[in-house]
Amino acid sequence: MTPQSAPFRSDQVGTSGQMIVRSDRLVLRPLRRSDMGLIEQYAGTRQVAEMTTSIPHPLPPGATDAFVTRCLKAAPDETVWALDAGSAGLGELVGLMSLDQMDRGQAEIGYWVAPVAWNTGLATEALRALMQANPMKNSHVFGKVFQDNPASARVLTNAGFDYIGDAEAYCIARGAIVPQWTYIRQMA
Repeated sequence: MTPQSAPFRSDQVGTSGQMIVRSDRLVLRPLRRSDMGLIEQYAGTRQVAEMTTSIPHPLPPGATDAFVTRCLKAAPDETVWALDAGSAGLGELVGLMSLDQMDRGQAEIGYWVAPVAWNTGLATEALRALMQANPMKNSHVFGKVFQDNPASARVLTNAGFDYIGDAEAYCIARGAIVPQWTYIRQMA
């Protein structure tokens, strides 16, 4: 099967009930403490950090530990999945994907992918599978990407998101306000 038509399977795990989502080449699973080294390695690169609003560069000591600790507490307004591509031979963590709950059954998707997985279709495959699973039963999901990151914009459009306008956001790693494109996907 092509990544485009890859089926997903999901089931509940852990005491938090966080859904695991599987596709042909990926498992979207809850974070583990053992993921900290790879998160720090990949998120600590300038090329990844500068494409997010929230990752500082360089990463301060303890930032990854604090992030993973927060994720493991299973906050009801944010859920983070590890993109585990071990079955595709790329490693047990090649990125992260999150859903931040908003009001009225809406959420915002956030993600970053390690350079080792760029241009492999894994980000699109992960996003499609997560949207198909719709673990929070959202009616709409929003996504934002910096305008100098067309690859991330393609991930959103390839996963069924529609462009709705421009915005701006502060990027910690760049220390600047950066123009963004905003997208939406209607879930039902």
